[in-house]
Amino acid sequence: MWEVEESLVVPLPAAAVYAVVADVRRMKEWSPEVFGIWLRGRDFVGFNRRGPWVWFTTCRVVVAEPGREFAFDVTSFGLPIARWGYRLTPAEEGTETLVTEYWNDRRRDGWRRRVAEVLGLVFTGTPPAQRAARNRHGMRTTLLRLRAACGGAP
Repeated sequence: MWEVEESLVVPLPAAAVYAVVADVRRMKEWSPEVFGIWLRGRDFVGFNRRGPWVWFTTCRVVVAEPGREFAFDVTSFGLPIARWGYRLTPAEEGTETLVTEYWNDRRRDGWRRRVAEVLGLVFTGTPPAQRAARNRHGMRTTLLRLRAACGGAP
């Protein structure tokens, strides 16, 4: 599975939700894996942990459309890994927003895919066949925490 997405309604207008998700330093508040962010302009380094595994990724913001979408590409050791993003759709007359978190796996071709999958297994402990399911579970947790951070029920 190369793509996964999950959605949840958040009790804020899209512009306000965008301001929250575009502040990547706050990702550690709701992501079950992120424990730190180091900003470097449009780029940032994400520090992640799951159980005994700790790893970092280099990220570049590639979509920044206030009130509509925020996304970043993830690389590791220069290899493309994934695109993570948030699409925002106004709901309930603009007072709420349907937030769709999405993940596109970019480890699809040749030797780069094999190297990235080995690195992923070594650093995250997640076999390639389990990646999509693990990410879906993490997205659900992330969206629930994001809604709580925006004033909604967890």
